[in-house]
Amino acid sequence: MGEVQGEIDHGLFTIVIPTLNEVGNVRNMVEELFHLYPGVSITVVDDGSKDGTVESIQAMMHNRLGLNLIQRNPAERGLTGSVVDGIKSVKTMGFVVMDCDFQHPPAKARDLMKEIQHGAKLVVAVREGMEPLSLSRKIGSGGAHRLASTYLWFKRRSSTKDTMSGFFAMRTDLAKDIIAVNEERFEKRGFKVLFDLLRFAPRGTVVVESSYKFGDRASGQSKLSSDVALSVLRQCGLGGKVASGTLHFFLINKAGRAVGFIILAAIFVIVISLAA
Repeated sequence: MGEVQGEIDHGLFTIVIPTLNEVGNVRNMVEELFHLYPGVSITVVDDGSKDGTVESIQAMMHNRLGLNLIQRNPAERGLTGSVVDGIKSVKTMGFVVMDCDFQHPPAKARDLMKEIQHGAKLVVAVREGMEPLSLSRKIGSGGAHRLASTYLWFKRRSSTKDTMSGFFAMRTDLAKDIIAVNEERFEKRGFKVLFDLLRFAPRGTVVVESSYKFGDRASGQSKLSSDVALSVLRQCGLGGKVASGTLHFFLINKAGRAVGFIILAAIFVIVISLAA
């Protein structure tokens, strides 16, 4: 899609950043975002970091108007839960969700904000160039995307070329309406909040896509594992929950085994969905 023209009012947006042990990245990310987007609000939602992430943000808050911190209960840890809590705290017209490890380029948030400011309801940053991912993560992410997109197709919900993206922007009123009605059905301990928002969004919701070059992590380690495949399954209705429980024995911390079983699980979910 072509670039939307016009200036961005950064004050209309909040950037929501979920964190877990990101002390090596979070200060640089926050500083970069404030430099690029004067007037923007930033909400860091921490999921129980033990490496100094929280202390780093607290130190910055003394001199950074617009920087907020939400500290979650570690007993309720989950990426989706973190993002949901962040969205519920947003007071601006729109928001952007992104990671702080620099795989989501800070400069790309500008394109997402432009689309929202000019009328879009939901904008997904679609990854191109997945070279930084390991082979197992490429296969797992591709399989999870196919499972999610198939489920959305059967449920007649809007989809995107990257249902597993963690980099997206949305109108706050739409997101809060979805959460208010469906929050208990979100996979709070899961990793793919965009999929939850898509599966509960009103039918016919227009999804705008904006591609970007996926990069390397600046610091720290990826926290993804075979649990991602299981959590995506649990997001696929009753059939997905049953399939997730059935496959759990085979997939615990064995990401390499996930590929074959996720194909079987997709077939199982389709059959259940058709029968529902």
